[in-house]
Order: sequence, then C-alpha cells, then structure tokens
Amino acid sequence: MTLIAQEIPKVGLVMEEVRVVRWLKNVGDNLIAGEPLLEVETEKSVVEIEAAANGRLVQILMQPDSRALVGDQVAWIETADAQSAGVATAAPLPRAPDLRTRVPTAPTGPTAPTAARDGERIRSTPVARKLAAERGIGLEGIAGTGPGGRVQLDDVQRAIGAPRAVGAAAQPLSPMRRALARAMSISQATIPQFTVARSVEWTVLQAVRLEISARAPEASPKLSLNDFLLQAVARALIEFPTLNATFSGDPGSADARVIPASGAHIGLVVAVDNGLLVPVIHDVEQLGLVEIARRRQDAVARGLKGRLKREDGDGATFSVSNLGANGPDRFTAIINPPQSAILAVGRQRDCVVAREGAVVVRPLSDLTLTVDHRVADGRLASQFLARLVAILEGRDWRL
Repeated sequence: MTLIAQEIPKVGLVMEEVRVVRWLKNVGDNLIAGEPLLEVETEKSVVEIEAAANGRLVQILMQPDSRALVGDQVAWIETADAQSAGVATAAPLPRAPDLRTRVPTAPTGPTAPTAARDGERIRSTPVARKLAAERGIGLEGIAGTGPGGRVQLDDVQRAIGAPRAVGAAAQPLSPMRRALARAMSISQATIPQFTVARSVEWTVLQAVRLEISARAPEASPKLSLNDFLLQAVARALIEFPTLNATFSGDPGSADARVIPASGAHIGLVVAVDNGLLVPVIHDVEQLGLVEIARRRQDAVARGLKGRLKREDGDGATFSVSNLGANGPDRFTAIINPPQSAILAVGRQRDCVVAREGAVVVRPLSDLTLTVDHRVADGRLASQFLARLVAILEGRDWRL
C-alpha cells in the first residue's frame, strides 16, 4: 500500500505545538492536495492545514483537542496512484502516536526531569543556548519545560537565579503571550538593532483621502491611514530592497549573506486581548489602495475572530505597527525575525510648526524605523525614511 503521511507543518517563526480543533474531512473522503483538511490552534490563531497529497483519507491519528508538535503525523492518505493500481487499503496502518507526552508540565520540585536529549545533543532553543554560554553554565542539569523537554530561555534564567518580580501572584503566560515573549527574546538576543526617526505631515494625504472617498462607489472598502501607509512602505521598499531582505548565516562566517525578498510582503501589527497578531498583506507593491483596503479589512477581521489562514501569518518581509489615535506620540518597535526592519507610527496630533516663514498648526506623526544593523546602516535607513515621508506627503497614489 502506498501511503502519504499528513504532518503538522511549520506555521510562523516560533510555532512548536498546536491543538487539533476539528477535521474538515472524514475517513474515506477523497482529497485534493492543497485543500483544507483540518483546523489547528496555534499560539496566535486558528489556521487551516492543507492536504499533503491527492488521494483518500484512510486514517486519522489525532482527534480534536489532541496536542501535536511540528512534524508530527496526524493522518494517513492513500495516494491516487495507489488507488488506480488497485492497491488494497485493508493492510495494517501505522499506529497513532502516544499522546500522553504532548503537554509538558513545568517542574515543581527537585525531582523535575533534566533536559531532553536528542542523541547526544540537548534539545534547547537558540536563545537559551546563547544565555547559558554567556553565563558559563551547561544545559545538562537544567530541566526543560518546552515541548518534549526542550530547554527554553525561562529554564536557563531559572537555573541561574534570574531576579523575579515580587509583591504580586505569578500569572501564567497565555499561548499567544508566550509566543511573543519567545520571538522578542530571540530578536533582542540575536539582532543588533538601531532606530532612526522623522516626522510626517498628513495635510495632503488627508485631502487625497477625502477626494478618493467622495468619488468611490458605495461598495468600495473605506480607506484608512494604514492603507496609504502600506502602499507607501511597499513603494519605498522596492527602491531600497536592502530593508526588504533577510540576514542569513553566522556574521563571522564567509557564508553570511543578505537575501532580498521577491516582493513587499508587509505585516500589519494588530493589538488583541493579551497579545498581538500580524496578518500579512502579500505583494503590496502590486496593489492599488482599494485592493489593499479590502485585503487588510478581511485579514484583520478574521484575525480578531481567530480565523487567520496559514498564509495570512507567513512570509512577512517588513512590519508596520500603528497604535492609532490612542497610541503614544512616539515609540520604538522590536524587529520580528527574520525580518530586517519595522516601522512604528506615533499618533496623529496637531503641532505648531514653521512653514514658509509663518507659524502654523499642522497634523503630524512621528515615524520610528527600527533596523537590523547587520543588514543596513544609519545612512541607508535615513534615506529610506526620507523617501517614505516624501511619498506620504505627496499626491501620487495608485488606486
């Protein structure tokens, strides 16, 4: 019998474990490669996992509410080739994995297990290994609380006696907050980051937005400031491709390189209860404002409902964080690896400025660009930001 294993793919940068929510197909159903097969809950959202091959679903290995790690087999698919050849499906299938070890628990006493080993290598996260090396301690005796006993940053901090907050009861992290903590720890530990800032005036853009809205059909999506930001950022990234790239390799190695992206795939940071979502608008450089608005509204709405598709959260090459009217005047955002830059947009406010020798009041916001110093320097970052401001303050927009 020719069988194809349906595995849990990597969804996002830091995902390690998922919960099976529901199966969209039943045993015996025919499958088309790429069609939705099941829904899983990640640390960020509920996403659809696509069928790995054409064929027929012959066995489900993990039922709803089961926990699975990336790479785990969750079902078996009899391929179309096997069916056409008359291969029987009654032969014994591989047994489902033991689910009892899927949900690791934190160590509670001196009998906590030590770090899990993979052969002779201790399973650990990069940031945990980095901190342990800096403090000169080994991982052998550290109890790992990650999936499968993997040593995480918190485990190393606990082992070296890192200071803890006092006065309030400890609160466990939600899956989303845990994912954010892990990603941002990796970012701070592995990416040398610097910032440049500049103010932008919204007078012309406000007028353009009103003009476009006045003549737009009723069915058109309402344009927001974020739609103009996304298009402007995409245009600037095409002119400055270094900031739309990924750093790869060891900085001290001859193999280190900067890998440019094939398009401007921009993540828009969205605040939700106890966390952040970053739905990705792909190929923004090819889109007009109306299509950007339509995709943004759709992705954000599904994100707030916890129904992002897998592709909605993958592949971002740059991020924009706009905290809106209730946000701060200026803030600094942390790069979301493996991206090389992120733009933080302060709230719009009326400011007294000098224009052509006169003192006037204009709507301004502060833009702060955080950049991976391995990829670019201050001069390039400043040039990118200046170009971005020029686009935002101009009238050249693609509908």
